[in-house]
Amino acid sequence: MSDRKIDKETGVETTGHNWDGIEELNNPLPRWWLWTFYITIIWAIGYTIAYPAWPMISGATAGVMGYSTRAEVSEAIAAHEARNVDLVASLNQGDLNVITAGSDLHRYATARGGAVFRAQCSQCHGAGAAGAVGYPNLLDDAWLWGGDVESIYLSVNHGIRNETDPDARWSEMPAYDDILLDTEVDAVVEYVTSLSMSDYDATLAAEGESVFMDNCAACHGEDARGNRMLGAPNLSDEIWLYGGDRDTLEYTVRNARFGVMPAWGQRLSEEDVRAVSIYVHALGGGE
Repeated sequence: MSDRKIDKETGVETTGHNWDGIEELNNPLPRWWLWTFYITIIWAIGYTIAYPAWPMISGATAGVMGYSTRAEVSEAIAAHEARNVDLVASLNQGDLNVITAGSDLHRYATARGGAVFRAQCSQCHGAGAAGAVGYPNLLDDAWLWGGDVESIYLSVNHGIRNETDPDARWSEMPAYDDILLDTEVDAVVEYVTSLSMSDYDATLAAEGESVFMDNCAACHGEDARGNRMLGAPNLSDEIWLYGGDRDTLEYTVRNARFGVMPAWGQRLSEEDVRAVSIYVHALGGGE
């Protein structure tokens, strides 16, 4: 005997299911909804047959239509390269110094270089190229190895102090912890502080000047303005790669610094290296 009955409140037949006195009404889904649901199932089956869909061990089912997003992207890249083949040739073979701002080639190079920078360089130099502690700011005109476009190209192409490119730019500051006395370290730190700050001990700085001339001037110059041939920074301005407070300067003198930049010429195409060099040069600090 069926337990179904008509619900007095709604006038709808029940299903016969009862939970703690609560009866379930027999309200079937609308026909249009059911047919829509069935159609979506049929469409999904057809889609998985026609297009790549089911993951396999080393790929996915190809689909009978042979569609491939990878092939589509490859075609788009090929079309892009075909449109810009003349610009690429000019960029790869031309003198970087004669690529003038505002030209089609310069616009192409900065657009492509910006994409390369965001993908490869922003992790260290920052999305806006303003740098961070230990990573140079590329927006100002304080350059360790030179800021003209050819110098930037050499830095990008061969890198800094890496062991993979024999032409990498190379310089190394001695760690003076075992070379100088503690009093000499304190004195030379005070002298370097005096070059760019007004608050310093004049007597101690005077002692540090002789220490500087004997140990540091060979690279940084007698005027402490640095030497781009050696990558030795200018110590007379207020621009510091690792920090210019006394504690940081003392750490630098005692332990030295040895920042490394990859040789991007071993990882990127010649076009990309040239493009990102032009992009960096155009950021505002290029000379």
